Amino acid sequence: MSISDMMSGLMLIFLFIAISFMVKVDAEKQKIKDIAIEYRDTKADLNEALFSEFEDDFKKWDASISTDNAIVFASPEVLFAVSKSDINSKFKTILDDFFVRYLKIITSAKYKDEVEELRVDGYSSKSWKSSHSKKEAYLKNMKLSQERAYQVLSYCYSLNNEIVKNQREWLEKYFRANGMAFSKLGEGDTARRVEFRVQMKSEERVNEMLK
Repeated sequence: MSISDMMSGLMLIFLFIAISFMVKVDAEKQKIKDIAIEYRDTKADLNEALFSEFEDDFKKWDASISTDNAIVFASPEVLFAVSKSDINSKFKTILDDFFVRYLKIITSAKYKDEVEELRVDGYSSKSWKSSHSKKEAYLKNMKLSQERAYQVLSYCYSLNNEIVKNQREWLEKYFRANGMAFSKLGEGDTARRVEFRVQMKSEERVNEMLK
């Protein structure tokens, strides 16, 4: 076999390797694209379902829904007293109405198996009247926001309603409380606020594949 024949053979092998690599890369790209489309469509469908359910209630509750499906309750006077985590009676009345209907949608056949986590985020302000440093104010506000999130989770989980009772085992697996203090608050956002957030499994798969 001549050197030119050997070189031609090696070039052919390298070509096959390159093509195989490109096919594999394209397949991975398509897989990511398919999962991303699945996540986008599921998120959009859920957003539409939640907006349709609560459209007439958002204004009277001083609440809103984001494109990321976070339902935000942002009326400070309704939620908690200053520096307190006890839920005000007005907010309890809202939660009585909201959470049962919310849970019914989230745990419906269309979405239930796609939920990775259902989370309550509690927030608080940057300041603390009796604190002597930024560090102390931050730690106290972090503790307060965690307590607020926990109180909301506890109240919702304990509702004496058949839908909630039937989904308690599911809630124990997926329902979480998270204290945010004043992190991720945008300009003009109220500090005393509570957000309900849903993370979908397709979102987690996209994040894992992008790592």
